[in-house]
Amino acid sequence: MTTKTAGIHHITAFVRHPQQTTDFYAGILGLRLVKKTINFDAPEVYHLYFGDRMGSPGTIITFFPWPDSRKGSIGGGQVGITTYVAPAGAYDFWKERLIQFGVEIQEAERFGEQYLQFADPDGLRIEIVAREAGPESDWTFGGVPADKAIKGFGGAVLFSTAPESTGRLLEEVMGLAKAGEDAGFVRYRAFGDLGNVIDVNAAPMAHGHGGHGTVHHIAMRAADDAEHAVWRQHVASHGYQPTPIVDRQYFNALYFREEGGILFEIATDPPGFARDEEPEHLGEKLMLPEWYEKHRGEIEKLLLPFEVRELEESK
Repeated sequence: MTTKTAGIHHITAFVRHPQQTTDFYAGILGLRLVKKTINFDAPEVYHLYFGDRMGSPGTIITFFPWPDSRKGSIGGGQVGITTYVAPAGAYDFWKERLIQFGVEIQEAERFGEQYLQFADPDGLRIEIVAREAGPESDWTFGGVPADKAIKGFGGAVLFSTAPESTGRLLEEVMGLAKAGEDAGFVRYRAFGDLGNVIDVNAAPMAHGHGGHGTVHHIAMRAADDAEHAVWRQHVASHGYQPTPIVDRQYFNALYFREEGGILFEIATDPPGFARDEEPEHLGEKLMLPEWYEKHRGEIEKLLLPFEVRELEESK
């Protein structure tokens, strides 16, 4: 059985307000809210998932909106930039759209590719790159046509306090291939066609600290439960300390922290987000695991209401 991951399963971050976050990721970026649930470890906090139509692995960004959280600082030990991929030829569409919505952008080049770089309302760093690889999205929302819609993750830029150690993890444990160095970054590539490109800073970076506007962890893909069990043994055999496998309802998860300070998760592709909602109704109601269902009334009183809505462009 292989011990090579296909790439990123999901990325999870801290933000402040569910409406502000939904307006940005659904209203501007055109992603679908595929699941509205809670942080199973802190049920007074939402856990919101955005992705393609079905929330396919490699497309999912998740958020813990916590209105009273402290402001974080992006730095070593974190995902520094979350990379989205759009279809080839869609770069100018996204540049124009972001400007029309009043999003401040910068343009950068890395490994011969052009990137639109910007931040969400909490300061999370995002970039969009256009590539041929990967299936195109069939989800359209807010004026984003299917042939321009974000496909999912292009990958991520990891900010490591010990980049050589992080690179060894990616190559020797996760099974990515080193692809080159450019502009102060080392590139690693997984075999999948979404979420498959990981760039790591070449020089050590000072620690950041958690809070809203920072990424909590990055999750890599396991094909199924059987492979997931192998992954846990594989990670432990390389000297890391993985957690027990945890049931997250829509995938199973295990976690470990590597020497560069970054918290990694390995998550299973199944069962997916349609296990408790029909595909056409994903994200429409608050879904609770059965052990919290008896507390639904109390939990709903603690959560701020919000809605998925189309936005008017700034002029």
